[in-house]
Amino acid sequence: MSFTQHLIDKYQDAWRQTQLHPFVQELGQGTLDREKFRFYMIQDYLYLIDYAKLFALGAVKATDLKTMGEFGALLHSILHEEMGLHRSYAAQFGITEEELEKAEPSPITLAYSHYMLHAAQNGSLAELTAALLPCMWSYWEIGVMLKEIPGAADHPDYGEWVRMYSSEEFGELAQWCIRLMDRLAEGKSGDDLARLETIFLNTTRYETMFWEMAYQGQMWPVGSST
Repeated sequence: MSFTQHLIDKYQDAWRQTQLHPFVQELGQGTLDREKFRFYMIQDYLYLIDYAKLFALGAVKATDLKTMGEFGALLHSILHEEMGLHRSYAAQFGITEEELEKAEPSPITLAYSHYMLHAAQNGSLAELTAALLPCMWSYWEIGVMLKEIPGAADHPDYGEWVRMYSSEEFGELAQWCIRLMDRLAEGKSGDDLARLETIFLNTTRYETMFWEMAYQGQMWPVGSST
């Protein structure tokens, strides 16, 4: 059994929560409140800025040119395709460029992105990959799942999102990350593998928390100082 298959089998309950969250389900059904999606797009835009840095760090930590090039290609995809989708949606949902640039991250956005960057900066390429994998992998699985819902890929508000994350191109990027994780896990000690499992589980949990944050519109508690 591959390391990534072991992760999915062991943490199936946590993994499934990302797919079963009401935000994801309602997005696929086309019933998601537009304000919830608008909030999500702003926070996800902020998240992607830090997520892209993981791929820049991946290029630095890689020990061969091929892997460096793959991380560079993934960085380009995030900066020019994923964030391009967000900017397109911003215009569709009345989000100005100024609003995007001045937006404040929610507590969950901060915690999630900072956790990934901490794991990446203080670990090897294996820790970095374990941190970034749940986002890439779960979005691909969610996109493919939602595409099976009649009309989801053609929805006027959410169809473009479904088409992007269910696309063959995005799937190839996700599968490359999965294969890289399996390769980097080879020959690791039990302690090293346990550390990778913890990082993967934590970022999987953060994925669900991010959906919940978007669904509830959670920012800082009322009355907190600014």
